[in-house]
Amino acid sequence: MSNTTFRRHEQVPAHLYRPENEYDLAALTRFEKVYTKVMATADDGARDAAEDIAHAIRRNVADKGRCVIGLGAGKCVLKVYDELVKLYFADKVNFADVVFFNIGELGLGEPNDTGSTMSRLRNHLFNKIEVSEGAVHTFSSEANQENVHKLCKAYESEIAEQGGLDLVICELTRTASLAFNEPGATASSKCRLVLLSGETRHRVSESFQRETPPATAVTLGIGNLLAARHVICVAWGVDSAVPLYDAIEGRMDEHAPASYLQMHDSVKIIADLEAASRLTRIRYPWRVTNCRWTDKLIRRAIVWLSDLTGKPILKLTDVDYNDHGLGDLVAQYESAYNVNIKIFNDLQHTITGWPGGKPDADDSNRPETALPYPKRVLAFSPHPDDGRNPATPGPAGPRRARCLPDQWRCRCRRRGPGAHHDAGGQDGAALCHHRREQRAGEPEQPHPARQGRARRP
Repeated sequence: MSNTTFRRHEQVPAHLYRPENEYDLAALTRFEKVYTKVMATADDGARDAAEDIAHAIRRNVADKGRCVIGLGAGKCVLKVYDELVKLYFADKVNFADVVFFNIGELGLGEPNDTGSTMSRLRNHLFNKIEVSEGAVHTFSSEANQENVHKLCKAYESEIAEQGGLDLVICELTRTASLAFNEPGATASSKCRLVLLSGETRHRVSESFQRETPPATAVTLGIGNLLAARHVICVAWGVDSAVPLYDAIEGRMDEHAPASYLQMHDSVKIIADLEAASRLTRIRYPWRVTNCRWTDKLIRRAIVWLSDLTGKPILKLTDVDYNDHGLGDLVAQYESAYNVNIKIFNDLQHTITGWPGGKPDADDSNRPETALPYPKRVLAFSPHPDDGRNPATPGPAGPRRARCLPDQWRCRCRRRGPGAHHDAGGQDGAALCHHRREQRAGEPEQPHPARQGRARRP
């Protein structure tokens, strides 16, 4: 478990991701359109997913004598397969009556390639468990541009002959894709050949350690995945935070194919705290439940409220708090004014006027200590944007304008050859510096704006 994960696990109250009862769960997940189980770490999530898979296998084998599973091969699901192997050796699951289908393969079917999804499934699962002969199915290695469509239809027929998929195990990618169904895929898409985006090829290159990743892949479509009786989707890490939010709380959209899971009646998404960090119950818990307020959480809530209402912190009112689910803070501090002053002072105390230290100064409420003095200070400045309009406010603040259009006037109202101007970054007022005066006898120089070229003073 990474240090980042550990810190997030320590900071997020457990009741936000492990509710004590169904009532609390319903309140916390009111904005979530897909059932989502948030675990403290990816290891915890992988164990939970493996137990669900084992339970589904036992149930389906008991009901109809076999279980048909579609397997993804992304990095996130590998943890799940490792946990599934542990259950196998603990005699908690048996794969004798399980039929497996690969849900996506790189290129035009490359099951023997060491950089293929099938080789990864073998290394992490099939070579470690006992499966029946002929129980593992994947895309044909004979596929080419002429016959790929026909072979994709044949692969769908193989799944249908087994009675359809009882369970699909997949992961949520950084582009909110499922299998190799990238943004633009429709909800009714079927098994087909797809072109991989540059981002996906880069991810494949890193994940599969392929120097030259293929430009295509063969994948089951969104329609095939949604036809499964149950879907388990996993997501770990901060890279999955935005696509997970889009899939769970966003609207159904082809730009986030995973959002189509909202159409399925039996889906479970399992995520760790880092992946779930943008969900409302984790990021803005005051919108869904009564919070156990800490100083940091109060600060985050008030900054959010200030941004939402467009008001400075000191101008927030009781009505603003009550209208946006923060009425309990007003009750706790007796008035919005008291909360505003507290947070304003807290934020003010994050700023220091003496980063290099200041002897004999009170540093009890400052982010930087007074001693030792002096200190070496490393300052980071925004990237200069010399092409920016001099009147446009920007992170770099006031800057000397290289040239100004004719309609600009400097404060001293002087214009002409040799005059250089500054533009105030905040108010856009032109300042004239006149670093250079025209000398007698010199030919008149054109104004930089008329000259059409940049000049530095």
